[in-house]
Amino acid sequence: MTTTTQLLPAPVIDETVRLLIEQYVFPEIAEQLAGLLQRRLAEGAYDVGGAEELARLVTADLQSVNGDRHLRLKHHAEPVSPKQGAASLDAMRRDFDTSLGGAPRVQLLDGGVAVVELTPMLFPLEWAAEPLSAALTVASRAQALIVDLRGNRGGDPDTVAFVCSYLLDERTHLNTMHWRSGERSEQSWSLPYVPGARFGGSKPLYVLSSDSTFSAAEELAYNLQQLGRAEVVGERTRGGAHPCKGWTVHPHLEATIPVGRAINPVSGANWEGTGVQPDIPCAAADSLDHAHALALARLAG
Repeated sequence: MTTTTQLLPAPVIDETVRLLIEQYVFPEIAEQLAGLLQRRLAEGAYDVGGAEELARLVTADLQSVNGDRHLRLKHHAEPVSPKQGAASLDAMRRDFDTSLGGAPRVQLLDGGVAVVELTPMLFPLEWAAEPLSAALTVASRAQALIVDLRGNRGGDPDTVAFVCSYLLDERTHLNTMHWRSGERSEQSWSLPYVPGARFGGSKPLYVLSSDSTFSAAEELAYNLQQLGRAEVVGERTRGGAHPCKGWTVHPHLEATIPVGRAINPVSGANWEGTGVQPDIPCAAADSLDHAHALALARLAG
């Protein structure tokens, strides 16, 4: 005879509320959301049988006040470690090992135009520096470059700066993160030195985007666009500018909570809620052909 254990929502909600109040980058909204979750719990809205359904309901409520897409109760089919951040890191490592380190495609198109696809994530730099350096070094000899971020769902801000460093000539202020912890600010700059060869800051550069492009991938596109370094071709991105951390609140549930916000030094703003607006709007499926044609025309001119 087998028995199933009913999921008890109260401990999950209590821990999620505690983390919200302690960690969320916007304390006033954290208080609103905490009250909402507690009311919904008391009403019985979370009395469901499974962790996946609870994750869906709580995520909808978490995103109902300010639409923050980084603010989630995330379901994991396999049990995850209780260690802070471990759930996301384990899933990330599996993706890293099956994607050539996040640079699965380097291709030379007609006319000396290279494509480097960065997907599914911009992985932590201690993992990704070598494969990204290899891909960008191979592409450095191209006459024009297309960076494909259509399938990239985010990652590490340090990796954003690393990639930008191959696409600029001089050390450049890229972004400033304002962290709730300690009310501190941290600037992100491109690097004065990169392993391998730079594509540099003068040859034509295009970035492909889709409505799935998210988070750190949006920062990469936005940084290069605001600096006037690249044209973004494709669709408006998803609109998530808040770096987050994850906490396991149940063996199958992880609360991901933004702990900072980005401010671009050129625009004084970010892409939260609005997404990165493409310079050349088109369907994501057509964006590679559009960017290639733009590059050929510019090279011919």
